[in-house]
Amino acid sequence: MAPNKSVPIRLLLVDDHQIVRMGLRTLFNRAPDIKVVGEAGTAADALAAAMRLAPDVVLMDVRLTDGSGVDACREILAARADARVLFLTSYPEEDTVLAAVFAGAHGYLLKEIGGDTLVRAVRTVAGGQSILDTAAARAIVEKMQSLSAPGTAGEGKSLSPQEKRVLALVAQGSTNKEIAAALGLSDKTVKNYLGNIFQKLHVHRRSQAAVIYSRRN
Repeated sequence: MAPNKSVPIRLLLVDDHQIVRMGLRTLFNRAPDIKVVGEAGTAADALAAAMRLAPDVVLMDVRLTDGSGVDACREILAARADARVLFLTSYPEEDTVLAAVFAGAHGYLLKEIGGDTLVRAVRTVAGGQSILDTAAARAIVEKMQSLSAPGTAGEGKSLSPQEKRVLALVAQGSTNKEIAAALGLSDKTVKNYLGNIFQKLHVHRRSQAAVIYSRRN
């Protein structure tokens, strides 16, 4: 649903560098249809601020001092399904982009982006659309191609029915604890299943396994 143009877009800034947040606030303060409602420098503060301030868009870096912005994204969207998360980062690595996408992010941009383009991106995401930086989109395509290539990831041994159920929940962005609860397993058992899945698929990350699941299904 498109935002109400008479009501400013509520924006939460999340970056562990105060100078970066100051620059972003200055940029968005010039946009009459966007209101910066708060800032956060850590993943924990980002989650707390998202709950307290109810932003329409969370503009967030991938790497924060106390953890991953991707994990923070997943937690924010689990708590506030109406929020939208747009990553603004310096890291174009394909695994990071994929992890962000599978965590539910609505956009992924690199910090080399121009100010006016970033403002438009926030409006685009607030309006219900998703947006990817060209480099980020290329990284996803290259990773998908590498995972689809003969003799690479995905050509391993077949998964057991229970492993397939675990992998399906991984693709949905579920944590080990959530998978354990859903399937009536212990956290340790889920971890063991994941180890077997990674070995059979010849991958090392949850995002890679999730890509294979999405391609197969």
